[in-house]
Formats: sequence, structure tokens, C-alpha cells
Amino acid sequence: MAEIILFHHAQGLTEGVREFADALRAAGHVVTVPDMYEGRTFDTLEDGLEYADTVGFGTVLKRGQDAIEDLPGEVVYAGFSLGVLPAQAVAQTKPGALGALFFHSCVPPTEFADEWPAGVPVQVHAMADDELFVEEGDLDAARELEKVAGAELFLYEGDAHLFADSSLEEYDEEAASLLMERVLAFLAAVDAR
Repeated sequence: MAEIILFHHAQGLTEGVREFADALRAAGHVVTVPDMYEGRTFDTLEDGLEYADTVGFGTVLKRGQDAIEDLPGEVVYAGFSLGVLPAQAVAQTKPGALGALFFHSCVPPTEFADEWPAGVPVQVHAMADDELFVEEGDLDAARELEKVAGAELFLYEGDAHLFADSSLEEYDEEAASLLMERVLAFLAAVDAR
């Protein structure tokens, strides 16, 4: 059993993110899902990003970090898209991270610290033709993370961004099932260490 902190994407804490967390719980893991949007959800990615821009991405990041401040450090940090920001920040800076899971996004490993912490495994999951992932530098960041941290990068066929959120139109059941299978194997390996 692993303890996981799962940060939602820019559309907020959607039903699909909740279902993803429930699937991890059903596999025996303990999952905390901070609500960085204070109950707000958005129908489109653009509207969610506009909200994050209005309140400030730094504020959203801080809300995520503040929500887990009193939780134990020995956890796996995970994030969907925008949620990768706080997940990666705490995985790199809070002592005791056991692993990191980044869905649909990745930030350069030097964004939050000089280097990736030794012994912290990481997976990155995205669709190979997702314009947001490929054209905004996330793919390059993930490839850098492969080099410096031995990250596992999984690219799925397709061009959807939030393909693992079952409550959104871009949900891809086949890719999301494979992602979950890989995540559960990752968590089992972390738990066995």
C-alpha cells in the first residue's frame, strides 16, 4: 500500500479525477486529493486556465502545497496536467518523496531544484500527438527527466490532452486503462522497496 497525493488539472477536481483516485483506493492505496480551486470546476480547459491565471498560478501552486503541509512526507506525488506543478515541486523539494507520477504534463527538472532527488522514481504519461505536451516543451522536459532521473516516459497513441479523466469528452478508455495498469505496477514497485 502506498500513500499518494494526487493534484487535479486545470478544469478542477472533476468527477473523473475523483474516479481515478477511487480506482487507486480500490487497489489498496491511500489517496489524498487537494482541491486547489476551492470547489470550482470548469467545462473547458481554457476556462480553467483562465481561472488559474486570474488567481495566479503561484497561488494555485501554493494552495496545493499548503493542503499537504501537515501530511507525512513519505508519499508518492502525482498530478494531472496543471497538477504536475505542485506534484513535481514537492517531489523535488520535500524530503521523503517515494516517487512521482506525472500525467499529461512535465516541467523541466531544474524548475524547482538544481537536480532530481536521488532514488525517487518517476513516470510521465502523455499522448504522443498532444499539442500541449509536445509543442509547449513538456515532451522535452520529460526526455530530460529520462536522462537525469531515469524517468519512464510513456507516450500513448492519440492527440488528447486529459485522456485519463473519465468525465471529459477527450477520455480514451483504452489508453487510460493502460496508464492505470502502469501506475499500479509503479506503485507496487515503490511499495516493495
